[in-house]
Amino acid sequence: MRAQLQAARLAEQAQKQAERAQAHAARASAAEQKAAEREAARLKDEATQAEVALRNAELATAYSEIDSMLSATLAVDDFVDLEKLRSTTQHPPFPHPELTWPTPQPTTLNVRAEPVYLEPPAPTGLGGLLGRKKHAEAVSQAQAFFASDHAAWEREVAAARVHQQQVYEQTEQQRLARLQQAQAAYDTECRQREHDVEESNRRLDALKQSLAYGVDEAVQEYVSIVLSNSVYPEAFPVSHDFEFNSALKELTLVAIVPPPASVPAVKEYKYVKAKDEIVGTALPAKEAKERYANAVAQVALRSLHEVFEADRAGWIQTISLSVVTETLDVATGLDKRVPLVAVAAERATYMTYNLANVVPTATLQHLGALISKNPYDLAPIDTSKGVRGR
Repeated sequence: MRAQLQAARLAEQAQKQAERAQAHAARASAAEQKAAEREAARLKDEATQAEVALRNAELATAYSEIDSMLSATLAVDDFVDLEKLRSTTQHPPFPHPELTWPTPQPTTLNVRAEPVYLEPPAPTGLGGLLGRKKHAEAVSQAQAFFASDHAAWEREVAAARVHQQQVYEQTEQQRLARLQQAQAAYDTECRQREHDVEESNRRLDALKQSLAYGVDEAVQEYVSIVLSNSVYPEAFPVSHDFEFNSALKELTLVAIVPPPASVPAVKEYKYVKAKDEIVGTALPAKEAKERYANAVAQVALRSLHEVFEADRAGWIQTISLSVVTETLDVATGLDKRVPLVAVAAERATYMTYNLANVVPTATLQHLGALISKNPYDLAPIDTSKGVRGR
């Protein structure tokens, strides 16, 4: 994985360098053109080689994950503590905190400046003696105009304050109305979340109680949780069908593996400079067949192990397991299941095996399994006698 991440970083760096070089070459003068083109070509080659390294690293990771599917599950405890699945209500913050902030009180009025009284200047010199009467009249007129103008200004201020207060109160009422509406919606969502958590925990309690008595549906749901926790490689996804019979204490389990055609079959990637393309060389047929057959056997042992290990109460004493793949039936044009492995295992015996040291196909043979002679070519097993028939 570290090699794959390093290869990815190098590929990204090389690609960026190549793009910069190409851009520089496009801007270069005629004298610089050839050198710029050579540098762009060199960096493009480095970017391609880095891409090849990345693909090969990803391929190696995929093959490593497929080859270690059994050992990967042995490193973890497959038991699921149902109590850890209990939910708690987590409410998100109120989505409109701005509505909780009161509307700020207005601090300024949109009115003209307060009038200022300016007394007419008194006459000076010889004219002052003669113009006292006219000055007195001008002062009287100025004072009258100021008194009238100031009184009008005071009325404007009073009216503006009334209007401003009305606008403030209207804005505040609108805020409170929106807050009430948003709070009601938020409270409804909170109640729904609380209800959902309560319902989830109620179902969990019912599951735990039913599982304590080995009720078929409860055991099946627990097995579903266990197998859903089982993470398979992206290149080899596996799903399961199953049914529990409490009377027999047996689980009928079907593991569905990908068909050979969907599994990587490339040995390595190379850059063919003459064609300017990255091509993959095919795995040798023998290696591809052995890897697929081993993967199918690993899935069988892993499925048995995970269920038995997770079932600490021992409700499942035997497992009837089939490993199948789905492919197109060329005769009918419909999908069909091809059985590749069929095996029955008893808990008491199987749990004594040290799966870290086994050869998967040998273990299946020891269990008396029916095994396809050629899983890679989809050669089916004969299931006419059932899982335990040989």
